[in-house]
Amino acid sequence: MEHIHPVFDQILCRTDKEKMLGQRGCTLWLTGLSGSGKTTLARHTERELASQGYLTQVLDGDNIRTGINNNLGFGEKDRGENIRRISEVTKLFVQCGVVTMNSFISPSQEMRDMAREIIGPDDFFEVFVDASLEVCEGRDVKGVYKKTRAGEIPNFTGISAPYEAPKTPTSTCSPE
Repeated sequence: MEHIHPVFDQILCRTDKEKMLGQRGCTLWLTGLSGSGKTTLARHTERELASQGYLTQVLDGDNIRTGINNNLGFGEKDRGENIRRISEVTKLFVQCGVVTMNSFISPSQEMRDMAREIIGPDDFFEVFVDASLEVCEGRDVKGVYKKTRAGEIPNFTGISAPYEAPKTPTSTCSPE
């Protein structure tokens, strides 16, 4: 394949990088309500894979929204842009052979489909972390449900903004 920018012909390709690492890059995209256990599951998975010698990266709202997406809000348009940017960054990790675990509410099927399209369907494994609103609200580690119920947080997924459960996730985890 010829590139309009000759530098691309001088860069190691994905298969070279994966061969160096001895692993295939892919994405585990964890979706579910706030407090469902997405990031906890991603961190446990990362530790397990690292103990077996895999190079991994966890991306979640805390490390993305305070950095590259710190200029985005929580309206529908900004949520879509958040997922688009995350997906582009994830694609770069995957092309370097890194197993990437993404923990994002990603509330609509449309957003998750966009992520799958950007990252590549063969590299995208959707994991639905299926915890009920009652369980998530009971955990409320960050106090966001309490703030939402008090009217301090608008557009909160599961309460004042919708969450669409995945139609056909690769896997479902029910941490209840």
